[in-house]
Amino acid sequence: SLSVAFQEHLRHLGLQDFPCGLGSWNKSCFHARRSPRRGQPGRGAEAARQEEAKPLGEESPEALMELLRDPHSPWALPPGCSPQDQHLREMAVLAPELVRGSNVFQVLRSLRIVGKGVEEVDKGLLQLQQLEELILSTNQISRITSANLPRTLKVLELCCNAVADLRDLCTQPPPELQHLGLGYNRLCGPLPDKYLTAAFWPNLVSLDLSFNNFTDLLGLVSQLSSLQKLRILVLQGNPLALTPTYRGFLVDSLPRLSILDDTHIEPDERHQFHGLARQPELIRSGARVVVSVGEIKGVPDPRAPQQWEDGSEAPVITYSYCVTYEF
Repeated sequence: SLSVAFQEHLRHLGLQDFPCGLGSWNKSCFHARRSPRRGQPGRGAEAARQEEAKPLGEESPEALMELLRDPHSPWALPPGCSPQDQHLREMAVLAPELVRGSNVFQVLRSLRIVGKGVEEVDKGLLQLQQLEELILSTNQISRITSANLPRTLKVLELCCNAVADLRDLCTQPPPELQHLGLGYNRLCGPLPDKYLTAAFWPNLVSLDLSFNNFTDLLGLVSQLSSLQKLRILVLQGNPLALTPTYRGFLVDSLPRLSILDDTHIEPDERHQFHGLARQPELIRSGARVVVSVGEIKGVPDPRAPQQWEDGSEAPVITYSYCVTYEF
């Protein structure tokens, strides 16, 4: 589950281990901060004097931070971590009480769990009450229940999973979601319940549906046209992208789009395709694919000239081949 992967991720960050957390390497500093002497200055001149007379074996916060930030340090950020992870580790140096126990749930705004074999997004995620960005790419998620997602979520990335149905995701979707990434999944159309409309995603700005199995261009556009804030759309890799009028029809049908398939929509292009949305009859249900064979190994070349000796009565042998493509 995602909760198990998250706890493992926290252990991997070592928020309670040197140079993070609270230990023999910095305990006098935080002890003095919590209990200043009566009538004495707390964290000012007193702190400066403590810096000068630091107990043997302790390090200053600056020195501990340097151990985290130096890429050659043994305590540098582990590979595959996010800027949010680095922020947590630095917070564990400067204010370790903020990331101890369940306190970490209150400060985490971004969570990146990539390639960890997660199959289920469970209710444990609801503990992250300030979470705004959730990256779950390259896992094994086939269904995701929106009731288990924090309402504060603005970015949800599910690229390279096994999502085939949006029903559970659209039960109680996060109302402020701005980006939904569903590329490289198993979605197909048409979607009879219209899960990609403003009724479910009123604030969606960016939508990635690339490399799925959508085939109904007209049906999909009828849903996406209700997304008034949509500016970025990725549909490449779907069968419908092979339609001859694909890009022009989308550009004219969704006039608020700024980027389609990672390419900016220029004013000249919008003018060129003006009026195409009112001609759905131009959209055909078939596609033409041209395949060029560069080289075939292991069989005689039928184009090679036959070399015969003068006066030879040997029979002429002809080769021919048939190549079949299965879609």
